[in-house]
Amino acid sequence: QVQLVESGGGLVQPGRSLRLSCARSGSRFAFSTWGWYRQSPGKERELVATMNFDGITNYADSVKGRFTISRDRTWNTLYLILNTPQPEDTTVYYCNLRGRTQNYWGQGTQVTVSS
Repeated sequence: QVQLVESGGGLVQPGRSLRLSCARSGSRFAFSTWGWYRQSPGKERELVATMNFDGITNYADSVKGRFTISRDRTWNTLYLILNTPQPEDTTVYYCNLRGRTQNYWGQGTQVTVSS
């Protein structure tokens, strides 16, 4: 089993940076992607950014150039830096770890962008 625990969400002013963290624990496996998704009420969960095992990143067009995904050296923690968040980025952010047959989600962390 794998546990993913997000942290770092909260209230942030437009244009001020916020860093989300996703701590991974439990069993290890050769994952295909580790990344961030977000979901607002009544909407489908959407990709924000992912990273594969080779470190190649993929971003949604809506956040490209504004958000940065990164990891620590041990592959235990994944980060999402919201460099210039805007009110439309307000929602719940989820961490996701995906393998060939595995698909794990964290519990989500709320981000509210407001002045």
